[in-house]
Amino acid sequence: MTTETAAKPLPKRRDCHQTLVLKSAIFSRFLLLSLSILWRVLLRPYDTSAPLNPACLTDPNPHPHPPPLFPSLGSAIENGIVWDSVYFVRIAQCGYEYEQSYAFLPLLPACIFILSQTVFAPLIPVFGHRAVLGLSGYVVSNGAFVLAAIYFYKLSVIILKDPVVALRASILFCFSPASIFYSSIYSESLYALFSVGGLYHLISGANSIAIIWLALSGCARSNGVLNAGYFCFQTMHQAYDAIFLKKRKFVSFFSFVYADS
Repeated sequence: MTTETAAKPLPKRRDCHQTLVLKSAIFSRFLLLSLSILWRVLLRPYDTSAPLNPACLTDPNPHPHPPPLFPSLGSAIENGIVWDSVYFVRIAQCGYEYEQSYAFLPLLPACIFILSQTVFAPLIPVFGHRAVLGLSGYVVSNGAFVLAAIYFYKLSVIILKDPVVALRASILFCFSPASIFYSSIYSESLYALFSVGGLYHLISGANSIAIIWLALSGCARSNGVLNAGYFCFQTMHQAYDAIFLKKRKFVSFFSFVYADS
């Protein structure tokens, strides 16, 4: 078997692996959301901040939305807005009102706001405004995780140079113990998407796209600023090649000329 013939199945295998990663990521999200709903029904939530929704400070006389058609479904969605999700949804609804709100960066609230005002805007009379904001947050977080899993597999193939090992790593990423944070209205999913995707584009040579993606990761979480270190390392590596390697060639050339003379 020639090398060309042996290399032909690799793209097909990677496509099959990528499809499996996509299915695993989607299945893991449905599984986690189902378990979350189940435990929320069976057990009493520890955090009881979900119903809290005072009027926005920027609009002291808000125009009230009409009562939703299905308030029970809207209430069920709002019950999932707990812990840090309260802040993200509140920022998407009212903007930055309090000093503690500045700990939550604007990328996720901006995505929630845009999605709730465009794609999911017709659902506001059905479930209510805050419920649609929560639904938008869940869609953004879970959708970003699915894309992050695909980029994780692509990046693993390049680094590990073994599609089978990359597939196993991607499956473990989908079913990791901390995976619940990627299905909640938290910024981890967006950060993972733009960090892993940015690294993939950087290694692939698309530096302009990598800069945009890694910059967006810094808009999702504050530790995204550390991703600038990849470009610093790349610049240092290029400077080393430009200075020392060319200097060695220059010295070798003059040594050769001097030896001949």
